Amino acid sequence: MPRTVTDTRTSPTPSAGLPTDGGGDDVRGGHGGRPHRGGAPRWLRVFLPAVLILIWLTGTAIGGPFFGRVAEVSSNDQTTYLPESADATAVQELLGEFNDSETIPAVVVVTSDTELGDSQVTAIDEAVAELPEIPGVQEDLSPIILSEDGLAVQAFVPIGSEEELDDVVSEISESLRAELPDLEVFVTGPAGFTADLAAGFSGIDGILLAVSLAAVFLILIVVYRSLLLPIAVLATSVFALTVSLLSVWWLAYADILLLSGQTQGILFILVIGAATDYSLLYVARYREALRAHQDKWTATWKGLRGSFEPILASGGTVIAGLLCLLLSDLKSNSTLGPVASIGIFFAMASALTFLPAVLYVFGRAAFWPRRPRFEPEVVAAEDGIPSRGIWARTGRVVERRPRRIWIATTLVLFLGAVGVTQLDAQGVPQSELVLGESEARDGQVALGEHFPGGSGSPAYVVTDQDSLQTAADVLLDNSGVDGVTVMTEDEAGSAPVDSDGVSAFGPPGTPAPEPLVIDGAIMLQATLTDPADSAAAQDTVRELRATYAEADSEVLVGGVTATAIDTNDAAIDDRNLIIPIVLVVILLILMLLLRSILAPVLLVLTTVLSFATALGVSALVFNGVFEFPGADPTVPLYGFVFLVALGIDYNIFLMTRVREESLTHGTRRGVIRGLTVTGGVITSAGIVLAATFAALSVIPILFLVQIAFIVAFGVLLDTFLVRALLVPALVRDIGPAVWWPSKLAKRDGSGAGQTLSSATDGK
Repeated sequence: MPRTVTDTRTSPTPSAGLPTDGGGDDVRGGHGGRPHRGGAPRWLRVFLPAVLILIWLTGTAIGGPFFGRVAEVSSNDQTTYLPESADATAVQELLGEFNDSETIPAVVVVTSDTELGDSQVTAIDEAVAELPEIPGVQEDLSPIILSEDGLAVQAFVPIGSEEELDDVVSEISESLRAELPDLEVFVTGPAGFTADLAAGFSGIDGILLAVSLAAVFLILIVVYRSLLLPIAVLATSVFALTVSLLSVWWLAYADILLLSGQTQGILFILVIGAATDYSLLYVARYREALRAHQDKWTATWKGLRGSFEPILASGGTVIAGLLCLLLSDLKSNSTLGPVASIGIFFAMASALTFLPAVLYVFGRAAFWPRRPRFEPEVVAAEDGIPSRGIWARTGRVVERRPRRIWIATTLVLFLGAVGVTQLDAQGVPQSELVLGESEARDGQVALGEHFPGGSGSPAYVVTDQDSLQTAADVLLDNSGVDGVTVMTEDEAGSAPVDSDGVSAFGPPGTPAPEPLVIDGAIMLQATLTDPADSAAAQDTVRELRATYAEADSEVLVGGVTATAIDTNDAAIDDRNLIIPIVLVVILLILMLLLRSILAPVLLVLTTVLSFATALGVSALVFNGVFEFPGADPTVPLYGFVFLVALGIDYNIFLMTRVREESLTHGTRRGVIRGLTVTGGVITSAGIVLAATFAALSVIPILFLVQIAFIVAFGVLLDTFLVRALLVPALVRDIGPAVWWPSKLAKRDGSGAGQTLSSATDGK
């Protein structure tokens, strides 16, 4: 906010002989150098801030070490987050009983440019046989399989599900490359892709946190042109994040919440961004109060009174929106709601307790070298708003041409929203989840060149033991299935079957081994001809399910491909259910906050339009610039929840101030005053939040990069177009009726006919 320079000789000075805080603050209290009657006793002024600071320091000291322990309670396994009603979930639960082992298969692929000789095949066999010496690799290795073209060998290597997959997969790869220096080695399959995800998320504790904090710090330096104040605001965010992580860690440890790398990354960014935004709002109010009140205790309470309601309303709106995710059938969505809500709660708590306590201790010195002067006469002459600066000029522009502005901005937003039709959010292959280089992705390509694409990631079919042959026939009749095996009592685990019920393990006509029967059910494994994460494989699984359904067979189809199908279908259902509910919840909160119906409806509509524009522009960028393979179905849902909830934040910051000004100055003048006063702080908050979400793009996970772009662009759009022009112009054009049906809609307050231009003439 611009500082008006005045002659310091006209400003009251501290009373002679009274101690000050070094910034001109009378520690005994008072206004204009006089003792403040009814002020808090000195012991409370010392005790309360000290206790608040000590509580946060203690929580941070305890929670700090847990940043390095998140892996102990988190999981990136997709099957963990499946809805309980999904077929793939039921099959996954039965798989452990049929397999009698908790392992994740890695598919080792070794290739050569020329046909492999006997000595090379033997060397590969010996190298694979030594893999159980690596901690985490299980003993029950499969025999190696030579491809028909003689150019590749594959082997299935089971890894314990409790192991650090990225470390084990890396050791397998290094061991085989050392033993087979003249051949190309890849480790792919479920274990390979899970290891890729773990490696991608590994930067969350380090690089993501460092980049986001550095970005926020630099922005705060530019905003405040101070050193101590940005440190205090940044400490507010870090303390909120640390205590949030501590709480979430123990809830995950107690199996109350599920935690993944994706959820962790969003928690970090959301807390840092939200806590900084709330801090900026408090600092702006505190600075205003310091100019009007010499006593820093009084200024602190004035700052809290001015910021408490909008911060609480903003945080409450975000929490309400996030908790709507509990309605999701996907655990990855439903668990994000409470995790992120905990983060927002501590962001509010830190901004309303720790920051005021710290700034009270430092007083005006916290703003050095641009300390706010105690200048009540200047504040009174300004009539509460600055007469110069970009936001004063913006206010005058909106004041003169409100209808033209809101119509023009609405058309621009609609134009951008058209791009939504280009968004492909039906899911992406597992091999495309990690950006950049991927050994698992390269290995899957090599696997598909020499073996059936679905090798290592079969479809599992569970049916009644009396329907073994019928179920097998359906599989064998499908062109997308390359081969079928049945789980047996044999320790080898399975044996091939064909439509005649014969086994490839013996001479022609030899009956297939007896299947393993558990509670009257048997399990078949179908190797698909296409890669398990491909659209063609998904079509095959959907066809199989449809065929079984037509035959009224109680058959369950699971596996990697079925998991992806069930996850995407559930995500789409969640999106269609949750988005309308979030809108209704936020609308009700705004109605209670603004005591109006029309204003909240307008705010929600503008925010939804802004979201549609952000999504439309993002779709064009994803397709035309980055050439992404598509998007996960949860991307629009997450983008909506964050953008609508956070976009409403800025409208709350603006409209609560507009309502406050309207009570005295009338709606049409009040909206211009509110825009002028809040412009700086809301713009700074928007830039900070956009920068923190943009930091998510340093994690090479497609989902997070897309969320980073959508939210960062959407927040900037909300900050500089919707909140700065569209909403003020609409309110200015509609006038007092915007507060319908409250009493404020029937009056325009004192000075209603006076414009901002006339009010500031001669200043």
